[in-house]
Amino acid sequence: MSNFDLLHPAIQHHIVNSLGWRSLRPLQSAAIPPILGGEHAILLAPTAGGKTEAAVFPVLSRMLTEPWDGLSVLYICPIKALLNNLEPRLDHYAGLVGRRVARWHGDVSPARKAKLVAEPPDLLLTTPESLEVTLISRRVDHWRLFAALRCVIVDEIHAFAGDDRGWHLLYLLERLSRIAGRELQRLGLSATVGNPEQLCDWLAGGAGANANPDAYADANPDANAEGGADAAASNHAWVRAGAGAGSSHRVINPPTEVGPAPEVELDWVGNLRNAALVISRLHRGEKRLVFCDSRARVEELAVELRALGVNTFVSHSCLSLEERRAAEMAFSQGQDCVIVATSTLELGIDVGDLDRVIQIDAQGTVASFLQRIGRTGRRAGTARNCLFLITKEEAFLPAAALLQLWSEGFVEPIEPPALPLHLFAQQIMGLTLQESGMTAADWPTWLGRRPGLERVELGLLAQILDFMHATEILHADQGLMGIGQSGERQFGAKHFMALFSVFVSPPSVKVFHGRQEIGEVHQSTFILREEGPAVLTLAGRSWATKYVDWPRHKAYVEPTELRGRSQWLSAGQPLQFALCQAVARVLARDDPPVAFSRRALEHMDGLREVFDWVEPGKTFLIAYAHDSLLWWTFSGRLMNAAIANALAGEASKVSADNLAISFSGTVDLESLKDAIAEKVLSEHAELKLPLDEDFIAELKFSECLPPAMRELEIAARYDCSESIAVLRHQPLETFFVSTQRTR
Repeated sequence: MSNFDLLHPAIQHHIVNSLGWRSLRPLQSAAIPPILGGEHAILLAPTAGGKTEAAVFPVLSRMLTEPWDGLSVLYICPIKALLNNLEPRLDHYAGLVGRRVARWHGDVSPARKAKLVAEPPDLLLTTPESLEVTLISRRVDHWRLFAALRCVIVDEIHAFAGDDRGWHLLYLLERLSRIAGRELQRLGLSATVGNPEQLCDWLAGGAGANANPDAYADANPDANAEGGADAAASNHAWVRAGAGAGSSHRVINPPTEVGPAPEVELDWVGNLRNAALVISRLHRGEKRLVFCDSRARVEELAVELRALGVNTFVSHSCLSLEERRAAEMAFSQGQDCVIVATSTLELGIDVGDLDRVIQIDAQGTVASFLQRIGRTGRRAGTARNCLFLITKEEAFLPAAALLQLWSEGFVEPIEPPALPLHLFAQQIMGLTLQESGMTAADWPTWLGRRPGLERVELGLLAQILDFMHATEILHADQGLMGIGQSGERQFGAKHFMALFSVFVSPPSVKVFHGRQEIGEVHQSTFILREEGPAVLTLAGRSWATKYVDWPRHKAYVEPTELRGRSQWLSAGQPLQFALCQAVARVLARDDPPVAFSRRALEHMDGLREVFDWVEPGKTFLIAYAHDSLLWWTFSGRLMNAAIANALAGEASKVSADNLAISFSGTVDLESLKDAIAEKVLSEHAELKLPLDEDFIAELKFSECLPPAMRELEIAARYDCSESIAVLRHQPLETFFVSTQRTR
């Protein structure tokens, strides 16, 4: 019997006859037995690899076989646009077997939501934030709405797991399990990730093997009303069977068909106008998707392309929903056209059959590159492709290093932020609103496995509750906890919007010169405590930071002639340790990691001549004329800042960028080597990032944490012990040069 034969007969019939499919893809076939068996799973496949169907077909099969009635499946996405895009397809699949699909998010009208509450669909498309709103809303009986819930599918799970939205999602699943009175099957969908087993463990959250199925028994008096005791027993037996078998969760990642080799090229064009010229002349007659790193750059490039007569559309988050949909629809139906976008089109939103992906400068991760290149090569016989057009000096080496990592088969591991204590405080407030009050003894039954805080002693969490009571964020009335006066004042506006909307915002900061927005950078650009203003490079020039408005995530800058220590990487935006280590490898090799244009090869040759001393796996302490030393670590700005902080007394000024630590003034080379050995490279040395106090104070829900716990959480999140362990095994070489070629 094949895996396909395990599906419900109605599902088999419609796959063959209604959809006209002759066969299933490898992932779709491999996913059937574990999903039908109730296991938690991560399903991995490249973009457009059929992940949605791989999860939905067996879930619909369970829905028909067991049977499930009412709202039994949640399909969760990171953005509303993806929900809107998926709804017609999922509604078609479910409709073939007499089931209903609907979406629920902020753009759905109250009247439509009221109808869905009265007549729930079988599968609901939503976001974590919309779920939180639903749970705390007094207009929705969440006990009734989610009573029949059985399964949760999380699309683009990598977009959640790397930040606090992921922890928020896991806490919501704990609460929903309590409401449903059963363990929920958890299925995650993702493109290639660097640590799939750990991601699967994170999603399962101890479910199954470590879960107590009786923890959810009797939590919901209506959960097993239709099936009675037998149905409840069968639910618990299923959970125990999965746990007892020791296979309660797994990664499903079968080999895929090997197509043509990807076509990846890097070109050095020098500015955005030249990039527009290349795009206008190259691949005429084809559909091209162009990614830029900011909304301002998207609009600037679109203006240049239209001036050259290119049929151009744009997509970014500042456009209205209608404008974005119109642009994406027009692009999907067009042929000889270009759509310029930010990362809004990186996820699985369908914009039709693409011919080319073009990347302006470099994105930050290999995982993001894989998402983007995966938009191409979908037609039989065509290759995935991506053209990098580098418009600024500081983007050239990061782009080359990114492609070096990709050529080595590296993909970044997804690492959830450590110690989400502030999320615990947010969840307590959410629960008091959800249940109209809660006792101190109740919260452990709601938050169950305490995602991210499993090893934290309950006494520490009790201290957070005590602090929230002492500061009147919470209040107690005859043992019943509720939102206090301070909590109402800080979080109560717009029906407690702040309790859930905070997780929608990415960890980025908009940069303004006066009233003009000039770009967007990661918040880590500004988190370090420095002497003088932080200097960053945007829109082709250097800017000095005047003020960072952390609550609004806005930075105000002014032009400056100052530059970072290294002209080849932006001094402002921190790059990852792995990427900076790859910079050394790409500088040391004789040939490029992918195809380089003639212009790019000439540019690379010039850089290699400057860095002719670089050897991968080593660091270099170089003494220059004029009492200046540089320790080239290739470790990233955050790691180098921690080192600079440890060595702050070794020179009149010690500063760091992505590649090196700079020592200015009178510095004794031998004394500095001794200090490095003792304060940095010793196994007993402790390195600590000099974080900006305003940044620490603006941690979301930091008002709910005692100061010591706030600092504890931040320290855990910016721990650099793994990177320093690598550095400690790299030989340190020293030499002197008479001219500072590297500046």
